[in-house]
Amino acid sequence: QVQLVESGGGLVQPGGSLRLSCVVSESILSMNYIGWYRQAPGKQRELVANITTGGTKNYVDSVKGRFTISRENAKNTVYLQMNSLEPEDTAVYYCNGHRIFIGTDLEYIHYDYWGQGTQVTVSS
Repeated sequence: QVQLVESGGGLVQPGGSLRLSCVVSESILSMNYIGWYRQAPGKQRELVANITTGGTKNYVDSVKGRFTISRENAKNTVYLQMNSLEPEDTAVYYCNGHRIFIGTDLEYIHYDYWGQGTQVTVSS
């Protein structure tokens, strides 16, 4: 069973920075996508940023220019550097690994692995 363990959340003032880390129990290059989602109270979980096996990075519009996703393959770790944090960034942040398998009928099968989540609170 693949395990993802997040760390780095906490309380920070508006304008501050945090770096989240996610350590994966298997090679992160085995994931078609590896990245971060967040869920604020009363809202749906949303994709924040991810990175493909080939290194393509994707960001939700609201974090572009403020957040940076990166990975360290040798350590099976993916990071989310969050700068210029805003109260609207307050949420539980989840590490996600996404794999695509080929089924017996040659269909695509999608599977998600999740971490336990880490709380990020932006408040003065």
